[in-house]
Amino acid sequence: MSLSSRAGGPFFSTPEQRLALARQRFFDEGVRPSGLVSEAVIQSWSRCLQARRHPRERISFEPVTYSRLHGALARHRELLAAASPELERLGQSLAGTRCHALLTGSDGVVIHASRSCAGSQETLMPIAARVGVNLAENVVGTTAPGIVAKTGAACTVSGSEHFFDTVQVMYCAAAPIRDTKGQLAGVLDLSVESQPFGFDAASVVALSAMAIENRLLQAQSEGLLVLHFHTVPSLLDGPFEGLAGVDERGRIAWINANGARIAGTRYGDVETQFGCTLHALLTRVHSSDAAPLTLPNGLSVWIRVCLHTHEGRRGHLLGSAAVREPIAPDVTARPAPTPPPPVATLDEHNRTLVERTLAECGGNISQAARRLGVSRGLIYRRLRNGTAQRD
Repeated sequence: MSLSSRAGGPFFSTPEQRLALARQRFFDEGVRPSGLVSEAVIQSWSRCLQARRHPRERISFEPVTYSRLHGALARHRELLAAASPELERLGQSLAGTRCHALLTGSDGVVIHASRSCAGSQETLMPIAARVGVNLAENVVGTTAPGIVAKTGAACTVSGSEHFFDTVQVMYCAAAPIRDTKGQLAGVLDLSVESQPFGFDAASVVALSAMAIENRLLQAQSEGLLVLHFHTVPSLLDGPFEGLAGVDERGRIAWINANGARIAGTRYGDVETQFGCTLHALLTRVHSSDAAPLTLPNGLSVWIRVCLHTHEGRRGHLLGSAAVREPIAPDVTARPAPTPPPPVATLDEHNRTLVERTLAECGGNISQAARRLGVSRGLIYRRLRNGTAQRD
């Protein structure tokens, strides 16, 4: 007698019963178990079967070769640097749980694995949660990090939703991290063995992934204006803030998911999307305060403008999101007897900022570098380039 016949119908009292029926329908009867498990899991099961894998097949969590691991760590050095502060904070949050936090590259190879306070009952996590282990779907079947690496969409995989029988003691939730090109840069995963999560793991991992993504986007924005905006000023500098990168021509180079939800998903010039000119934004670079701005879509937001001068680090613009005056209108729209010369490009504005700060520091390069939050080498290069252009 089938499980559905014994249970008296398709309605069950526990998630385990629903999963058992889903596996029976899919693996034994060849019926798609829509509504019993997520579409992401069904698609993953299908891909595993198409690859001629079997649920009872024995798998191992062996690390990739040293050369491949070395290459993965080198390729994802920028991601690791951006993720480090959030991974430390996440580790502290998870310290009282049995959960592990894993960061993989876009290829599914683990490049960071946290420790947990788990007891001796763990058997799978000690070998799965190791740097160098490949969690890609084609290696370990249906898992949350494997699905995200394959599809780029956040998901959770619980217990028997895992394709292979030996992995069904796991519960995992994962979320993607994207770069300025919109490509998948990595995957953040929370995993626990032998018990469901005692909290909303999908929300926790999504929040941390957003924080890492925001740091990565800024790290990849040297020479760009980065706009920080939100309808609530207190949410600036947090994972929910909208971010957009603007190049020296006033074009939107990238915009994060929260920014697209607030300002719209159109890509083009900054005036079309934000309703203010590049020069108007440049006048706000020296202010650490947020200012009100009404977007072309009619929504009012608070915005702060930062110029990233070296490896995505802001200059001296790390102040609070205090609310002050509105963004100044473009000075070219209000003729004045002796208008100041406009800054033609972000590069010129960058050099001007360095020279002005250096003058304020009495020519002390080390002091100027500390005030701007950049290296002394950057200041030397700016001065050398500026002298060459003037000559």
